[in-house]
Amino acid sequence: MINILLLVLIKKEIMMSKRNLVIVVVLVLVVLVAGVLQYKANHANDYSVVYLSTGEVYVGKLSTFPDLQLKGGYILQVTKDPADETKTNFQIQPIAEALWAPKVLHLVKDNIVFYGPLLPTSKIAETLAAQGK
Repeated sequence: MINILLLVLIKKEIMMSKRNLVIVVVLVLVVLVAGVLQYKANHANDYSVVYLSTGEVYVGKLSTFPDLQLKGGYILQVTKDPADETKTNFQIQPIAEALWAPKVLHLVKDNIVFYGPLLPTSKIAETLAAQGK
């Protein structure tokens, strides 16, 4: 009789520990999903700069998963000032207006020198904000 009571108590304890484990796993998953959604919401409108080993500079919305992708991008072009050849001007040209006009640029990590987010106070970010992009 004692053996049966002991088995019943052990079984109840195992059931409770499994239930607790399931509850903990579900709570952790909910917190992780909420964190990812919050992160994406906070960084949805952030622009990044990407400098390639070829010397090209791109600005756009960069995602790093599953691969490096640049959406809504611009090409940063350096031009000589027609009035003064010793000065240079910078222009941002939408990639959508390029002859090859891709929807998304898939970047190769080996060709990237650096990338990072633009500060909202940078000249490019201010220019894009003024254009309503």
